[in-house]
Amino acid sequence: MTRLRMAAAVLALTAVAGCGGPSRPPPGPSASPEPRAPAGFVALDEVDPTIRQEIRYHGADNFVGRPIAGYREPLCLLTRPAADALRRARSLARADGRGLRVYDCYRPRRAVDDFVAWGRDLTDQRTKPAYYPRVDKAALFDEGYLGAPSAHSRGSTVDITLDDGAGPVDMGTPFDRFDPLSHTTAAGVSAPALTNRLLLRRYLTSVGFVNYDREWWHYRLADEPFPATYFDFPVARSALPEK
Repeated sequence: MTRLRMAAAVLALTAVAGCGGPSRPPPGPSASPEPRAPAGFVALDEVDPTIRQEIRYHGADNFVGRPIAGYREPLCLLTRPAADALRRARSLARADGRGLRVYDCYRPRRAVDDFVAWGRDLTDQRTKPAYYPRVDKAALFDEGYLGAPSAHSRGSTVDITLDDGAGPVDMGTPFDRFDPLSHTTAAGVSAPALTNRLLLRRYLTSVGFVNYDREWWHYRLADEPFPATYFDFPVARSALPEK
């Protein structure tokens, strides 16, 4: 075969190979599916819509100063036993003319990692005046204000306060104030604030929750269904199991 014929044959084969369009690289591995909640998780508003929700980590009104990883919606997700217990606590509060407001419920592991990363960045002190004015940021881990893993990631822990219909009541310190005054029975808070803390504790402990005594707002269901499992599905209604 002459060189001219060989060149023509190569051109012909190239044209045939290219007639199906440009070549594409083989498909790579597909992305891992987003984790979902197991059976037994619910949205609190489907169990008791009268409990107010102010999910702080979905927005910027929190100690980090921005939305937190994993909070796709301002939504309280909980295990069914925890949600049912809160409904009973709400009934107790209603008898005294009070309501309940939740600030945080289930918390993904990725959110906890976000908190830890923030805590280790000692150059970021933007929220110190509002959230830890009397505590060095470097001491937040040692003093128990930050840590990992979090009971919230097991789905049966809530950050909660009393509500009188017009808004949250006086609890002596704001939610998430990293300060000894936030200890549930701290000396130095006003008598009305201490009364409100003890009322909240009575409502919650009466239905099976246990208070973390360094945070008046923090309650964990004693008989939680996932005592050793820390979940990472996002805070979103779409992450709940199908009904």
